[in-house]
Amino acid sequence: MELRTRLLWSALFFIVAFFVCFWAAQYIYNFLLIPLAQTMERVGGSQRMIFTAITEMFFTYVKVGAFGAVIVSFPIFATQLWKFVAPGLYRHEKRALLPFLLLSPILFAAGGAMVYYVVMPMAWEFLLGFQTTRAETVLPIQLEAKVGEYLSLVMRLMLAFGFCFQMPVILTLLARTGAVSADGLARGRKYAIVFIFIVAAVLTPPDVISQLLLALPMIVLYEASVWAAKLAERARRKSLEREEAAGLPQPVGGASATGAGSTPAPAGASASAGPVSGALPAPAPASPSAPAPAQAPAPVAPRAAALSASAGSSWLARADGMIDETDFNHSP
Repeated sequence: MELRTRLLWSALFFIVAFFVCFWAAQYIYNFLLIPLAQTMERVGGSQRMIFTAITEMFFTYVKVGAFGAVIVSFPIFATQLWKFVAPGLYRHEKRALLPFLLLSPILFAAGGAMVYYVVMPMAWEFLLGFQTTRAETVLPIQLEAKVGEYLSLVMRLMLAFGFCFQMPVILTLLARTGAVSADGLARGRKYAIVFIFIVAAVLTPPDVISQLLLALPMIVLYEASVWAAKLAERARRKSLEREEAAGLPQPVGGASATGAGSTPAPAGASASAGPVSGALPAPAPASPSAPAPAQAPAPVAPRAAALSASAGSSWLARADGMIDETDFNHSP
């Protein structure tokens, strides 16, 4: 019931954010066009955007509204998820997870900002350099960018950089739980670099500039993840040591119960067992008129031994009688 309520609140906020972003879609799209417009002014060429389908502009604004709603509503969704999960966590688990929850949106925003202010200007200038004029080719080759394709490219770049910038958070959490180790991450560095370049080639446009601009920050973030994993392992070891120290059994009677340097007696031992070495003390002579003292019941083990000895003696006596009788009957 609580989960459904929190999901409904998150969905309601997403719907409201979608309509607000759809109303402001033109302003948001203009903001995303600024790097391309500035590059076109420097490089030259046709400074315009086109759409070739009658519904393309409308669906482009719908995508802008959905893209903006996801970014705006993500903190609300994360907050609702945290409020649902937090009551079932221990205090030390909350302290361990809360910094990562705060760091995750910051790193995502840093990835998007890097795309807007660094990657897009450099990538657009490189790609627009393939334009030609009539003096260079028979016909001039100019960019006629479509609004839908441009938005899809920008969204893919921002999402790719935002999610790739989550690497320190993910690896540090795995190191905190013991799933990975800092030494293992350091040993697998060369494989990680190859994998990073493959991911960068898949997520970025087919140019070397964009691939390097995604791969190099990811390598730096991987090294930062190794360092953060070492800190997480150290914190995990300290936490385990504190838990082990808190779980040590304490003596029941304390030092005063047995005396310093003495070993406590076993649980079943009592004073009636007598000293370890030496004979039992002789009982005091009782007066003739005094009633016989009540005998305490013998322990279970001595009684069983006495019964066994008595039964053995009776059997031996009967056997001796049978032998004597047999010898008497067969005597000449």
